[in-house]
Amino acid sequence: MISVLSGCTHLGVAAIAVLSSVPALAADKTLTIYTYESFISEWGPGPKVKEAFEKTCECQVDFVGVADGVALLTRLKLEGDASKADLVLGLDTNLVAEAKQTGFFDVHGVDTSAVKVPGGFSDDTFIPYDYGHFAVVYDTQALKTPPKSMKELVEGDPSQKIVIEDPRTSTPGLGLLLWVKSIYGDEAPAAWQKLKGRILTVTPGWSEAYGLFTKGEVPMVLSYTTSPAYHMVAEETERYQAAAFSEGHYIQIEVAGLLKNAPEKDLARKFLKFMLSPGFQNTIPTNNWMMPAAPTSEPLPEAFGKLVSPSKTFLMSPEEVAANRKAWIDEWLAAMTLK
Repeated sequence: MISVLSGCTHLGVAAIAVLSSVPALAADKTLTIYTYESFISEWGPGPKVKEAFEKTCECQVDFVGVADGVALLTRLKLEGDASKADLVLGLDTNLVAEAKQTGFFDVHGVDTSAVKVPGGFSDDTFIPYDYGHFAVVYDTQALKTPPKSMKELVEGDPSQKIVIEDPRTSTPGLGLLLWVKSIYGDEAPAAWQKLKGRILTVTPGWSEAYGLFTKGEVPMVLSYTTSPAYHMVAEETERYQAAAFSEGHYIQIEVAGLLKNAPEKDLARKFLKFMLSPGFQNTIPTNNWMMPAAPTSEPLPEAFGKLVSPSKTFLMSPEEVAANRKAWIDEWLAAMTLK
């Protein structure tokens, strides 16, 4: 979930932002959508999505933002059945089994035949709306010999630092945790102990990490293979590149779901259907800087043809992640704090 790649530090996991429309004209209904902050920032997809949907629904769309997808699920658990949300937009497939276990979500009832994501993903509760592979993005002016594999990242020069995200609070951090686990299995704790020496800091979410990277504080950051497209399209520079790892890359598929207690359930289902149309999907490549999960009405910018194309994709089942997430995070914490 990438909405801006420079100057984008958002502090505080619990920080909340609300993007509301001007006073509604003829709108007599309000659709409340919980999502992550960067999605509804002025440069993210949110404002365009809001404008496009409100033209069709005679309603007002209110986005409520929290720091990240993991924080989003945490907020839902805290609010329980009292949540005022109709929809949640911004979880990923690593969290959907745990999200279903809360009992808060309803079946969507939407035709998802238009969805095309690597490896496929079909679910009666959550709808994919974009995807991207996690990657180490590096500054070519600061790092002449980037790692070509996870092994080289783990065992490389500790003076060449990377900033990563916390798996307890962010979906990219969780993605890296699962990526390392997919490659190293039971040897993951040893790999984290080696990698620890290269980590400058661990941030709560992606925005803080990428902000440090673009400010020149660190030559590498955990982000996405699509991140360089932003720099090529918006800044007309190829300075920032993703490192292609020989073992393959872990994928993130972002999803949206409908809450059982949604005050505007019919309107929410209409929005879920809209998410798979070009009116929504056209905003993804150059606002969220991810790959669209359904057809767009326009071709992707030329820069997307220059991006790293992973030779192998890792993706654990939601059930496997739900069954092991706490244990693997505890394992990560132990390795990161061990001297």
